[in-house]
Amino acid sequence: MEPSQKRKLRSQAHSLKPVVMLGNQGLTDNVQSEINQALNDHELIKIRIAGADKEDRNVIAQTICEKQGADLIQEIGHIIAVYRKNPDKHKKPSKSPKKSPKKKP
Repeated sequence: MEPSQKRKLRSQAHSLKPVVMLGNQGLTDNVQSEINQALNDHELIKIRIAGADKEDRNVIAQTICEKQGADLIQEIGHIIAVYRKNPDKHKKPSKSPKKSPKKKP
């Protein structure tokens, strides 16, 4: 990812609230599915990683990015910002052919 795009995403992430929170259980399958759903819906999300030291948070952040195919945008304290482009969200809707109104005789 280009640095300019990362900067833009960091500025967009600034106002976001964490949508997924990891607790004492760590990175479970249920948490991974929640992260996947949130990335599909929003593309850019914040995740709060509680109860881990800095090294553990780094490992968890890298694991999330690898499993989700996402990019780590920012890591500040216990909160990370993650981005994954959703190709379905950017598809242009197909245009149906317009029918001309029938003229009355």
